Amino acid sequence: MSELFPMSERTRELDARLAAFMAAHVYPAETEFAEWDRDPARRWTIPPLLESLKSRARAEGLWNLFLPDPVHGAGLKNLEYARLAERMGRSLIASEIFNCSAPDTGNMEVLHQFGSAAQQTQWLNPLLEGEIRSAFAMTEPDVASSDATNIALPIVRSGDEYVITGRKWWTTGAGDPRCKILIVMGVTDPGADPHRRQSMVLVPMATPGVRVARALQVFGYDDAPHGHVELAFEDVRVPVGNLLHREGSGFEIAQARLGPGRIHHCMRLIGLAQRALEAMVERARHRVAFGRPLGDLGMAQEAIALSRCEIEQARLLTLQAAATLDAHGNKGAKDLIGMIKIVAPRMACAVLDRAMQLHGGGGLSQDHFLAQAYAGARSLRLADVPDEVHIAALARSMLKA
Repeated sequence: MSELFPMSERTRELDARLAAFMAAHVYPAETEFAEWDRDPARRWTIPPLLESLKSRARAEGLWNLFLPDPVHGAGLKNLEYARLAERMGRSLIASEIFNCSAPDTGNMEVLHQFGSAAQQTQWLNPLLEGEIRSAFAMTEPDVASSDATNIALPIVRSGDEYVITGRKWWTTGAGDPRCKILIVMGVTDPGADPHRRQSMVLVPMATPGVRVARALQVFGYDDAPHGHVELAFEDVRVPVGNLLHREGSGFEIAQARLGPGRIHHCMRLIGLAQRALEAMVERARHRVAFGRPLGDLGMAQEAIALSRCEIEQARLLTLQAAATLDAHGNKGAKDLIGMIKIVAPRMACAVLDRAMQLHGGGGLSQDHFLAQAYAGARSLRLADVPDEVHIAALARSMLKA
C-alpha cells in the first residue's frame, strides 16, 4: 500500500504496535465511551477509562508521537508521523489516548517553537505529560475568520497587562474540564500592516472574565466532554509575559501551526474513511436484500470500488505533501497542503456517505460510528480555512507560476 512512500523501519514498528494496542484496548472501549456520553449526568465529565488507557499507552511508549523534537516527542518526520496519524484516525477516541489529539498537538508545537522557557515550564510540560488540555481561540462570530486579517478581538496593552474584551467561537476543547490554557489570537496594533496587526497571548481558563457562553453543535453532536464552544472575554487581564513570541507575530505563528496540523487532520480522515470502507465491504458480504448479498448488486460494488480509488488518491497526495513539508518547509509545501485540505475532507464525506447508505437506517444511528464520523469530516471542510479559500489560493499560485 502506497509503496511510493514506504514506511521507515521505525514507523513500521510503531504502526504495528499502535494497531495491536488499538485492537486490544481502543476499539473495545468505544462502546463504553459512547454509553458514558449518553448519560446526561456524566457526559461533560471524563470517563475514568480514558486516563487508564492513557497511562497504558504511555507505559508502552506510544506517547507524543506527533512532535518532531526527539527530547519531548518521538523525533519523527512529518512523512513518518502521517502513517501513525492515519492509524489513530480510525477511531474517534484514539488520538487523545496517545496524547496526539487536536488542538493540543498544534498548541504544543506552538509552545515548543515560540514559547519562552517560563511558558514552556508552566504550560508545555503539563500538556506533554497529558495532565491538562488546551484550546486555540482564533475564529470569531462577527467576522469572516477564514481571512485571518479580519480577526478583530482587541488585545490592548495597559501597563504590565493585556486587556481582552470580545468573543471567539468554535474554540474546540474549551468545554473540557481539563482545559486550563487558551492560545488567543487578537489585534494588538490595528494600524499596522494587515499581517502584522495580530498577536497571540496565553490566557488561562481560570482568568476572571473568561466565560463559556455556550456549547456549539455539529449536526446535533456537541462532542462532549471536549466540545466546541463560544467564549466571552469580559475585561480579561493577563500579564504581558503571556505574549507568545513578539507583538505582531500572530499570523506567522498561525501559519507555522497550521502546516503540520493539516497533514495530521487529513491523515486522520483517511484512516476514518478506510475504516468506513472496511465496514462497507463487511456489510456488502453479509447483508442480504432481495435474496442476494448486497455485494452482488452493482450499486454496492460501485460504492466500494470508488471509495477504494478515492482513499488511495487522497493518501498518496497527503503523503506527498508530508514529504514536501519535510524537504522544503511550509512555504515549499504550501500548494500541496492546500490540495490535501481540499481533497481529503471531500473524499471522507463521500466515502462515509456511501457507507451510511449501505448500512441503511442503522448507518444514521448511534449503532455505528458512521454518522458521528461524517459530522466530523464535514466540519473539516470548514476548519483550518474553508475549501473555497484553498481553491482560490491554489489557482492564484498556478496562474502566477
